[in-house]
Amino acid sequence: MRERDDMTFPFEEYKRRVDELRGRMMERLLDVVIVTDPENLYYLTEYKTTGYSFFQALVVPLEGEPYMVTRKLEASNVIARTWVEITRSYSDTEDAIQMLVTSLREMGLAKKRIGYERNSYFLPAYQQDSLLHTLTGGQLCDCFGIVEQGRIIKSSYEIEVMRRSAKATQAGMRAGIAAAKAGVTENEIGAEISSAMFKAGGEPPAVMPYVTSGPRTMIGHATWEGRIVRPGEHVFLEVGGCYRQYHTAMMRTVVLGELTDNMAYAEERMKLALKSAKALIRPGISVSDLDNLIRNIITVDEERGILITRSGYSIGIAFPPSWDEGYILSLAHGNPTVLREGMTFHIIPWTWGVDGDKTCGISDTIRVTATGCESFFELDEDFVVKKEEGKVVLPEKKEVLPCDEPPCEIEERKREAKKANKKGSK
Repeated sequence: MRERDDMTFPFEEYKRRVDELRGRMMERLLDVVIVTDPENLYYLTEYKTTGYSFFQALVVPLEGEPYMVTRKLEASNVIARTWVEITRSYSDTEDAIQMLVTSLREMGLAKKRIGYERNSYFLPAYQQDSLLHTLTGGQLCDCFGIVEQGRIIKSSYEIEVMRRSAKATQAGMRAGIAAAKAGVTENEIGAEISSAMFKAGGEPPAVMPYVTSGPRTMIGHATWEGRIVRPGEHVFLEVGGCYRQYHTAMMRTVVLGELTDNMAYAEERMKLALKSAKALIRPGISVSDLDNLIRNIITVDEERGILITRSGYSIGIAFPPSWDEGYILSLAHGNPTVLREGMTFHIIPWTWGVDGDKTCGISDTIRVTATGCESFFELDEDFVVKKEEGKVVLPEKKEVLPCDEPPCEIEERKREAKKANKKGSK
């Protein structure tokens, strides 16, 4: 390992992570592990690239120096970003798995008990087949989760980085709330959120912000598509800020007009769920108990809104296509995993189907402390209600991307707005 002082964390932090991984390898009787998941590579070495669709791996032997196998273009990232000293790279005309097998033989590891991440998105079935058919002398074993066992508990260094991420998240959300008003496009709201996140020190997140309005809030994982926000509608925002690949996230709801009774009820239940969850969270509480608490508060009926997803998930290091660590740990009924100090979660007691056609959300990212929990944010949880003003201006010459409204509907709304403006000026 090449000691250096220009990485995100002190060198001792990376050494600890590798040492603890080796301890888990001994427990599972593994002589070597092949790490291919981008988040795990980053956690162990700080290696990252947007080119992770090409094969890349960190090979960690129980004894001896770890090394990386990468595409030749990406080898520069090993040198520039990591403590890794040994690299074996392949050209675009060579076979990546053949290079991996050749390197294992070169390092005297090919006949060992070898762990590999069978569930990794980035070690597809055809590459696994090639590895199994080519590496005939060793014993290949699924070691999925062996790195994640270390990632689930964040160190004090990681918590500080997540606080930097939270500043970007909060700045983006404030900008999104300010930009949400009748007459603007969802794209313009998304642009304001993104600009504010990056100006606050944020870096490219695994997922860009979710911005939907009116009936489009009912579409799962939808985001801006050029739709113009109408008077009296609501805007659903979910922002995930990022710093050094560590993420924090929050949901908020902006109402452009009057709260309906069902929306007011949904707001009260979401706030109660968050308050109750934070009061319950502490080391030793089971994931199942936490999920049950939140679900019992939120799940009401199909008119006042229901919780149709998990109630939260682990969050931290992430690369596209998702900002969460839910595959490591999600809040779910029946999961006996207990909370431990240093775990971090995005708690999402959001409601789907309010009034039959609205999604509303309030959420928080928290860390488990020795005696309870702590939020990464300071922003109010209340719905932001903006009373309609006397004059509504819709742009006459706005560039709008294809959206879910026919041009005739947009023109009709413009005519209605003009009539309202004339009436308001009398």
